[in-house]
Amino acid sequence: MFEKYYNKLEPRDQRHPRLSEIKITGAEFAQLRGRYRSKSRVGVDRAIGLSYDQKCELVLKELDDMKDEIRHMRANVERDLQHHEAIIEEAEMRWVEVCRAVHEFKKDVLKTISKKKGSILATQKVMKYIEDMNRRRDNMKDKLCLKNVSLKVQRKKMLSQLRQKEEVGEALHDVDFQQLKIENAQFLETIEAKNQELIQLKLASGNTLQRLNAYKSKLQRSTEMSIHLDKEILLRNELLEKIESETLQAEEDRAKAEAVNKRLRRQLAEFQVPQVMVYVREKILTGDLEKTIKMWERKVEIAEMTLKGYRKAWNKMKTTNEHLQAICPPGK
Repeated sequence: MFEKYYNKLEPRDQRHPRLSEIKITGAEFAQLRGRYRSKSRVGVDRAIGLSYDQKCELVLKELDDMKDEIRHMRANVERDLQHHEAIIEEAEMRWVEVCRAVHEFKKDVLKTISKKKGSILATQKVMKYIEDMNRRRDNMKDKLCLKNVSLKVQRKKMLSQLRQKEEVGEALHDVDFQQLKIENAQFLETIEAKNQELIQLKLASGNTLQRLNAYKSKLQRSTEMSIHLDKEILLRNELLEKIESETLQAEEDRAKAEAVNKRLRRQLAEFQVPQVMVYVREKILTGDLEKTIKMWERKVEIAEMTLKGYRKAWNKMKTTNEHLQAICPPGK
């Protein structure tokens, strides 16, 4: 405690070095130790200490310093507590706003989407809701920026007034100076809070833009899927029309087949078996006709073979004449 009090009173450049701060070698330390022992044998040690009044003053000074530290610590703790309470209050307000936004989104958008799934109206409603939210956030950001600028201007104005008072030479009381310090700290805290809120709004705006891009990509995919489904529906309708036409054609064929079947059944019912002698006579005539056909077919084959032989002989004769004409022309 005495060393601490002494360090506070004595300037730093005039302080004597401590024993722990002195760097000596082992031989020098042994030599100093020998000198100290020789002096202790010759001289008489006189203990120099503090009186009770000095000790009491030292303790009171240390007590005052401790009280000041406790007061500063309490002020810092109260300021941190107020800061955290403000953060909690802001978080609660933000939570209320988020709950209200979720409720509005469910009421305005999700019910419409659940009623009309895949419709363009639901998608447009989602896009409009996101654009309105972005517009409101942009307006709030602009307001906070303007308020931040006005607070900075007010701070600069107060600093300029304080500088002017110092230049004029007006004596400020300690209370006024402390009040200005407190107001400056409050303004700085307000500016810092608004800056943090602006950063949060920027982050929220970025997240909203990312969600908007995600919803846009989903909308594009949904549109492409809708176009694909429309094409598929057209193809299925064409296939259905084709199947219906084939079904009608099959019904017509079935009706025709039933008519032919009925006619054949009627003919079968009306058919009468001929007599045996008539059948035998017709069979004999059929055999004679087949023999005649085979004979004429053989005669035709013989005639064709004879015609081929005549054609070969004619071609050979024609070739010989052409060769003779080529060797002996008619003029010669």
